[in-house]
Amino acid sequence: MALMQRMKVANEKAAKNITNRGNVPKTTRASEENYPVGPWLLGLFIFVVCGSEFVKKSVFSQAARFALIRHLFMVARS
Repeated sequence: MALMQRMKVANEKAAKNITNRGNVPKTTRASEENYPVGPWLLGLFIFVVCGSEFVKKSVFSQAARFALIRHLFMVARS
């Protein structure tokens, strides 16, 4: 008798699943998009990376200018 009752419960669960066929969400996760970092931290990171590239290029160009001037000065002296 208990076996028939368990089968009836199982069949009712399966019937509910059949009616939901095609209407099931693709994922069970929450639909909120949680980013690993906040927008302020991302902006700071981009600012630091771009700023360091700018400083590196300006320092390199300044060193290159001094080297060119020194080279021209040495050529002019000889």
